[in-house]
Amino acid sequence: MKIFTILLSVIALGLIIFNFTKVDFNAPFEGDSIIAIITIVASLCVIVMMAILRTSKRIEDQVKGKK
Repeated sequence: MKIFTILLSVIALGLIIFNFTKVDFNAPFEGDSIIAIITIVASLCVIVMMAILRTSKRIEDQVKGKK
C-alpha cells in the first residue's frame, strides 16, 4: 500500500509539472489553460488524499501494535 500511494503521488506531481507548462499566464481562464488548471487542482487533491491515507495507515498500525 505504501508503494502504491507513493507511486500515485509521484504521478500526480508529474501531471502538475506537465500541466503547469500548458498554462497561458496572459489568459489563464481561457481555452486549454483552464483544463490545465483543473488538472493541477485535481492532482493536488490526489497528493493530499494520499498523504491522509498514509497517515491513517500509520495510525492504524500503531493502534494495532498496542493491543
